[in-house]
Amino acid sequence: MGIVIGLIFALGCLSILAACTSEPNPRLTRLNEAMERNLRQAGVGKTSPAAFWAGCLVAALVVGLVFLGISGALPIALAFAMITLIMPVVWINSRARKHRTELRTLWPDAIDTLVSSIRAGLSLPEALANLAEHGPVPLRSEFAAFAVDYAVSSSFENSLEAFKRRSADPVADRIAQALALAHEVGGNDLYQVLQSLSQMLRADLHTRGELEARQSWTVNGAKVAVAAPWIVLLLLSTKPSAASAYATRQGALVLLIGALTCAGAYWLMLRLGRLHEEQRVR
Repeated sequence: MGIVIGLIFALGCLSILAACTSEPNPRLTRLNEAMERNLRQAGVGKTSPAAFWAGCLVAALVVGLVFLGISGALPIALAFAMITLIMPVVWINSRARKHRTELRTLWPDAIDTLVSSIRAGLSLPEALANLAEHGPVPLRSEFAAFAVDYAVSSSFENSLEAFKRRSADPVADRIAQALALAHEVGGNDLYQVLQSLSQMLRADLHTRGELEARQSWTVNGAKVAVAAPWIVLLLLSTKPSAASAYATRQGALVLLIGALTCAGAYWLMLRLGRLHEEQRVR
């Protein structure tokens, strides 16, 4: 027990030292930005990625120590510690993906309201700010923030960039690009562009809905298949005679192979079953 705690403490100190002395890695920066975006879309935007990972590590350590005390088998404790470390990430990504799907259904109505406001004679900034009161409710906070930015800076371009950054949504990017171009050089085709975008989004939603309905039972079945062996291991860990079999080198190898197989199968299932997501416009 003391050796395990000492190793974890040493790894933590080395991680802190490496973070303070090394140059920022662009790949890690992108991963950090993606995690920050997922946290915000999952409804826990006040939690920073660093605090989230710290919480995951603490939870994993606690669960690992609990299972080590119950089963007396270090491989079992490490297995459930890793599951505890990974599950919050899976949950956050799932919540964020669900949030993006819900927002995707609201953008066509927001675009229709925007077109109506422009046709009613409002300027482009006023039409966009008007969605803070008359747009779809889940999107109103983003447009309210745009209205505040524009009132403070009086810069339509800068306010649009901030709107794109907060929304982190491909549809918001396309709307912002069309409005920025129309504001800069003018354009009589803005109505047609926005209406075409609205129609395309509705057609895409219909197609996605059919595909997701067909795939849902397959995805849920795969999740149950991945979880089942670990539920069995959880039950076995409460029996010392069964848990002792996993305390050996052969038992640890069985758990490692099982973990790699489950992780690979789950990743492949998500990879093959995931629908294409539109890329953002920078």
